[in-house]
Amino acid sequence: MPSTTSATSSIIATLGAGSSVDFAALASAQTLTTPPLAAATSPTGSGTLTLRFGTVARAGFTADPAQAAVDITIASGATLADVAGAINGANAGVTAYVANGANGAQLVLKGKEGAVNGFVQEATETVGEEELAALAWTPAAAPKRLLASAGNAAYKLDGAAMTAASNTINEAAPGLNLKLTGTNAGSPTPIRFSEPTATVTTFMQDLTAALNELVGGLNDVVNPQTGDLARDYGARALRRSLSSLAGGIVMPGAAQGTPATLADLGLATNRDGTFRLDTARLNATLKASPDGVSAMFTTGLFGVYATLDKLARTTLATSDPGSLGGSITRYTARQTQVSADQTKLIESQEKLRAQLAQRFAGVDSRVGAFRSTLTFLQNQIDAWNASRN
Repeated sequence: MPSTTSATSSIIATLGAGSSVDFAALASAQTLTTPPLAAATSPTGSGTLTLRFGTVARAGFTADPAQAAVDITIASGATLADVAGAINGANAGVTAYVANGANGAQLVLKGKEGAVNGFVQEATETVGEEELAALAWTPAAAPKRLLASAGNAAYKLDGAAMTAASNTINEAAPGLNLKLTGTNAGSPTPIRFSEPTATVTTFMQDLTAALNELVGGLNDVVNPQTGDLARDYGARALRRSLSSLAGGIVMPGAAQGTPATLADLGLATNRDGTFRLDTARLNATLKASPDGVSAMFTTGLFGVYATLDKLARTTLATSDPGSLGGSITRYTARQTQVSADQTKLIESQEKLRAQLAQRFAGVDSRVGAFRSTLTFLQNQIDAWNASRN
């Protein structure tokens, strides 16, 4: 690309060969100045400065209803430097600094790129400190103080006219990001993308590591001797899906000689179910068919992303009793039932304890009565025996 722009593209770019871009205008930000004062320490008056945003066109201003006005309080005794600090502190999208020019010190205010980010500045003065009105600005009142107008970038992509509020344009086309640094009106620049070698290699390395982390945890829980999910249908189904992942067709419509499986991208399965990256096969595929590799990373019904998304959805499907998601649903229901049963058991235990306590109290009362009767009888027997003697 020439110096007018820089372009970045993900491997899902779908522009195809022969695309070009033509830049007629860069996005610009509004810049204006205030009347000069003697110095940055000169008093400015006090009150409130109000920034209103919208489109500035010649002597007119059209407010943008999507952007709220911003009030900035200027304290009593404020200087020009204090006003600049207050504007910057408001974080309203307008920055300010004091410039010491040939005629004295004056504020320079700059907004954000884009036509709707133009602004006017109004002043509400404190009685007795009315000098703040000198900092107010509208295009009709002081057009010469406008140093630069806010505007949109204008460009053509493959001949189609487009605009953007910023010189950094994300997703100008699927996978295409542009950063404008100049214009080339009438001289369209061809768009060329480098082969996706580095991006794909990094992705496949990350994918292999993530899959191995998943397989490691899965192997632990399905271990026939120690695994908690050794006989779980969902865990077994996931293991089968992973074992066939590398060789499964992810691009059913791939042309002869172009990659169609993750194995073509170097993903290989070890005997223990873990994965490794065959970099030699990956590099060979990238060299032989870079466009075919890029096609595998497009968004749609087929490709790498769709395959991984389908695996995740199938695994976590709660409506399928044979999936891991179904197992989770089933175990969650059982856990809820066990918790309810446990609560019911505790309630029954408490009820039985209360009943037994009541019965034991009754038995204890009767035993006490029996003991009293026994004592009485023993005393009578002792009295009879004593009278006989």
